[in-house]
Order: sequence, then structure tokens, then C-alpha cells
Amino acid sequence: MQNVLGVSPDFSVFNVYIFYPKGALMTSQYFESIQLIERLHRYFLDVVKTELDRKGIQDINNVQAMILHNVGRDEMTVGELTLRGYYLGSNVSYNVKKMTENNYIAQERSVHDKRSIRVKLTDKGADLHRLLDEMFTRHEDKLKAIGIEDPDLVDLNHTMKQLERFWASQTSFSGLTSLDDEDF
Repeated sequence: MQNVLGVSPDFSVFNVYIFYPKGALMTSQYFESIQLIERLHRYFLDVVKTELDRKGIQDINNVQAMILHNVGRDEMTVGELTLRGYYLGSNVSYNVKKMTENNYIAQERSVHDKRSIRVKLTDKGADLHRLLDEMFTRHEDKLKAIGIEDPDLVDLNHTMKQLERFWASQTSFSGLTSLDDEDF
């Protein structure tokens, strides 16, 4: 068996092909899905960056904006915030510090545990949260206009949650050993 990476001329499409001994050519849907998830994440962060640029907001980056959006109307610790989102390649504590310096987030020590710092949005942070919510609503309307409806996204989310559970189980010694288990 031999793997070959196929790339389109404009570098927008990547496929992995597996050559089997009898000459049959198959696309690895699993590997292609992994690449697509990664690429979609990068595109989404580019979309957020573009939205910030259009609004003239330059004191917060796209990753920080998504961290801010995950805080929402809640008050939580940095640890709780980390558990809510997956900030690949980012240091949540550093980003919270920068957002505090730019008045998007307020920090205060927990009354019950002086080691713990709780964060919440300032008025400026709440304004940006609203802006991001409006962007999501616009995107949902545009998706419906091109035929991507809620049931399509429900199916997609179901599959992604199954992948998430599978990958989590592969990194846990007490996790599932295969997809043969009833939960999948």
C-alpha cells in the first residue's frame, strides 16, 4: 500500500489516495475529513479577521475574538474558558491578559478561592460579542440561501461529535478501544 498526496493546480484541494496492491485507487475519506476540518477552522478564523477589519477593530485578533465570544454573558475562570473552546496554538492566559489590557474583559479574583481569577465581558467586550452574533446570523441566512439548512448542519454536527468522541477515546487509556462499541 502506498499513499500519494494529490494537489489541485490552485492548491485549494488536497486529496490523499491509497494505492492498494491490485492497483485499485481509493480516496481516504477519513484523512480527507481531517484535512477539511483543519482547513475549515483556518478559513473561519480568516472570516472572523475579515469581519474585524471591516469594522475597523484592530486591538483584538480573531482567536481572541472567539475566546471573547465563548465568555459570552457568563462569568468564569480561565480554566473553565479553556475547557469551552479549542484554541489551537494559542495561550488562553496570554490572550485574556491582552483582552484585559484592551478593555474587552474584566478580571477579578474569586471571593471563594484567591488563586482563581474570574473573567467577564466589559461593555466593549459585550459590543464585540453582539457584532459576532450578528455575523453568525448573517452567515446562517446566507447558508440557507445556498441550500444548506439546519438539518444539514445537525447531521454534520452529529458526525463531528462522533469523531470528537472517537479521538478523545484514542487519547485516553480508559477510553474505547474501537468503533465496535455500542456508543458509536
